[in-house]
Amino acid sequence: MKERLTLLFRRAMYNLRGGFLVRPLIIALVLGCAGTLLSWMEEEVPGVSAWVPKALFPSHADPQVAQVILAGIAASIMTVVSIVFAILLMTLTLASMQFSPRIILSFARDRVTQWTLGIFLGTFSYCMAALPAAHSLPKPFAPVATVLGAMLLAFACVCWLLFFIHHISQAISVNQIVDKIATETDAMINQMMPFPHRLRRMPEDDPLRGYTFETPVLNDVSGYIRFVDTKRLVALAKLYHVKARVLRRVGHFVPAGVPLLLVSKGDRLPSEGAAAFRGAFDLGPSRTLQQDVEFGVLQIVDIALKAISPAVNDPSTAISCVDQLSRILIRFASREPPESMLYDPPGVFRVCIAWIDFEKLLDSAFEQIRMYSKTDVAVSLRMLRALGDIATTTNDPNFRRLLATRGQRIVAGCAEKLREEELKEIRGRLDALEKLIV
Repeated sequence: MKERLTLLFRRAMYNLRGGFLVRPLIIALVLGCAGTLLSWMEEEVPGVSAWVPKALFPSHADPQVAQVILAGIAASIMTVVSIVFAILLMTLTLASMQFSPRIILSFARDRVTQWTLGIFLGTFSYCMAALPAAHSLPKPFAPVATVLGAMLLAFACVCWLLFFIHHISQAISVNQIVDKIATETDAMINQMMPFPHRLRRMPEDDPLRGYTFETPVLNDVSGYIRFVDTKRLVALAKLYHVKARVLRRVGHFVPAGVPLLLVSKGDRLPSEGAAAFRGAFDLGPSRTLQQDVEFGVLQIVDIALKAISPAVNDPSTAISCVDQLSRILIRFASREPPESMLYDPPGVFRVCIAWIDFEKLLDSAFEQIRMYSKTDVAVSLRMLRALGDIATTTNDPNFRRLLATRGQRIVAGCAEKLREEELKEIRGRLDALEKLIV
């Protein structure tokens, strides 16, 4: 039960911190509480407001001035909030139509936008919380220090609005969007794959040999696998004295009724055990970057494909996407992939789980772009350069052979559409790539 709650808490926190709810709501509540607390302190301890200059508030016992200022700021801030929401929705619509609907998730996780909404809503909450403190009965009282705080917050909102407009103007730049997606993907690779890549060692004995995985654990909710709690899988396999083999990797869609995993010696697994195994998987209607490297790559590929489509014809954007894809693949190739065979205690096999490998990620990054850029010399040249850059940074001969094979596919595809004189530079880059595998 504790592990299930932990997974649910992780899912909730990941979903909420990536939207326009949690951080703006927290900021609004904090500033609202600050307005209530400060106005209460002024009324209970009159000395709190004694330091406010008389030039700003000649009379500390005139509640009408405080009420007008607080109400005016609150009304103005709500007007500006509506403008901010309009700008934000327009930006999301533009980015979704021009680049890809998948990148909306990246905009929703933008902290500047979240802080903008929080500060404006917080200023409104501050003013509304402090407004009842300015009263005429039973005796006149004006929370002048609280009003001064509201004026400072209003000035901060004006400055932040200018910064927000500047930020949005940069955020809709395709180079900024692609760079942000690549940066988030790099960070996830660092988290999932912290150890440097080691050259392939001698093949070891197959730990699956001798086991028959005959009992399926069926999925009960359709969705994409967004996160797998591997530690919990191992603990459950150890608890029930079974071996488990996960059939789908992170990022795959699993319909309800389709097996999530297979278990050996399934007669040892009670019905609550099957439910516990299902609870180690976080499924949802869309993919996320929690453990899914391929999802970050596909977002960039979507932008590149739309850029090289005949309707848009923007090879420069596609070239920027290829550059960032090479960056992700260089990082991925330099790291050791997560363990597929999980043991507990050491030497006792428990769970087999698949992760995306370099070859599949390479195909996800460049195969579709290759298919649609056969007539575009600039994009094809940049893909060959990217493959060469990746090959230069890795010492794994298997990786280099894969890169050379993909380069040959690029040249073969271009040969179907381009003339021989247009292929000279492309063939030259392929020759340079092939020399690296020697």
